[in-house]
Amino acid sequence: MTMRDSIDAARISGPQSESDGAALFEFRFPADDPVFAGHFPGHPLVPGIFQLEMTRAAAEWVLECSLAVREISKAKFQRPMLPGETVKLALKWSVAEGTIRARALFSVRGQPAGETSMKLWRSE
Repeated sequence: MTMRDSIDAARISGPQSESDGAALFEFRFPADDPVFAGHFPGHPLVPGIFQLEMTRAAAEWVLECSLAVREISKAKFQRPMLPGETVKLALKWSVAEGTIRARALFSVRGQPAGETSMKLWRSE
C-alpha cells in the first residue's frame, strides 16, 4: 500500500465548500493502516510527510487534475495525529501564471494540528 493509497482510504468526506472559500476534507486513518507499523512502535502517529501529501491530494481533488510539488514554503506540525482520530483539513488555493499556491490548516478535535503551504504545478 502506498502513502497515497492510505490517504485515499482515510478520506471520509470532502471536498465541502466553506463560506470563506476553503474546501474542507476529513480523514481518519485506522489503527491497522500499514503506515503505523513502523511509525512508531508503541506510539503510532501519522507521519508528518502525510500532511504534505494530504495537501497535494486535496488540491488535486478540488482542481480535478494531477499536480506536482514545486516548492514547500511551510510545514508546521503542531500536534500528533493518532490512529482513529478525525483529521480536518481546510484547503485554500489560488492560481497565478500557471502556479497553484495551496495552504492547508489541519485540526483534530478543534485543536490546531498543523499547517502546510506549497506551490504546485499541473503535471498533465
